[in-house]
Amino acid sequence: MNPANPARGLKSLLEILIVSTRLGFTSFGGPTAHLGYFHEEYVRRRKWMDEKTYADLVALSQFLPGPASSQVGIGIGVMRAGVAGGIISFIGFTLPSVIALILFALLLTDFDVGNAGWLHGLKIVAVAIVAQAIVGMAKNLTPDLKRKAIALFALLATLLWQSAFTQVSVILAAAILGLFLFNKNNEVKETRTHFPVTKRISVICLSLFVGLLFLLPVIREVTGSSWVAMFDSFYRSGSLVFGGGHVVLPLLEQELVPTGWISEEAFLAGYGATQAVPGPLFTFAAYLGTVMKGWQGGMVATLAVFLPAFLLIVGALPFWDRLRNNPKISGAILGVNAAVIGILISAFYFPIWTSSILAPADFALAAVLFSMLAYWKLPPWIVVVAGAAGGSLLTIM
Repeated sequence: MNPANPARGLKSLLEILIVSTRLGFTSFGGPTAHLGYFHEEYVRRRKWMDEKTYADLVALSQFLPGPASSQVGIGIGVMRAGVAGGIISFIGFTLPSVIALILFALLLTDFDVGNAGWLHGLKIVAVAIVAQAIVGMAKNLTPDLKRKAIALFALLATLLWQSAFTQVSVILAAAILGLFLFNKNNEVKETRTHFPVTKRISVICLSLFVGLLFLLPVIREVTGSSWVAMFDSFYRSGSLVFGGGHVVLPLLEQELVPTGWISEEAFLAGYGATQAVPGPLFTFAAYLGTVMKGWQGGMVATLAVFLPAFLLIVGALPFWDRLRNNPKISGAILGVNAAVIGILISAFYFPIWTSSILAPADFALAAVLFSMLAYWKLPPWIVVVAGAAGGSLLTIM
């Protein structure tokens, strides 16, 4: 973008908004599918960047905590039209699913659907979807015995000592193990890419990320404000998620359910509903915030959970070459990714499995839904509809 030409800048921002909003309405299938949609639209069709630049941006997003597909979308906007372009790209891709989930949460609140069969069906959908995520991710992230051992360590720790502190500690321990176990990682290839973000902006974003992470809990304790407490919980969860949107589930569950902010049934029902809408899985926060504090809470929760991802992608762009060409840093990421699998399996058992699979018929429905996803390759929204219908049938049988 040429800053001396405001008309050109406005045209670029409008173009980003139109394209990203269309993707926000049509991008079903989860983070991996989103990256495919982005590649088709931004690289092949519009040629906003070349193949290598896109691959570098995807690699950076995988390296950082947060929702990878959203960070790629933000990065594309930044590279097209600066920081404002990143904000517009984020809004376009995220807003459609945010609105849909806020409306669903309001519907759930206004009507007594606590014992509805379709709601139980959505909980079983969550079982099938997380199971598929674990199987697919485990093949890529734990291919050898060392990483399988790290995943087992993470599973045992998070099952036996269930707290948000445990999950953070496990991720840090896995990073340290990765530093020592994979410090001779030969997969790193020297590459260089230019990203149009100044180091001054980068430092400001990284400082904000770290400052909010440590200051929000203090402000929460000093003020006693429920709004600050909610913002802190969602911000911290968004800051500590490695491995994609599914991993935010255990972090948010530990933050919200034990405190009584949201019931376990409503939590899992919303997670199931999130699979039926396009866009990033992190918009689950919009549903949760709305159940807790109305539509205003939904907007605040969405901002809080996505803010770390935005600050990190903009902050890391100028330093990405140095980080990814360091074998030790690469080794630490291998360890963290392996731990993600253990955390996912732990969350799969509790609370997802224990709250959803209550009878043989529930397990049978979960098996059918899993097969629809993993073997028949049906779109997630079809699986969600089938799960809701199956849950209704189970109440009649």
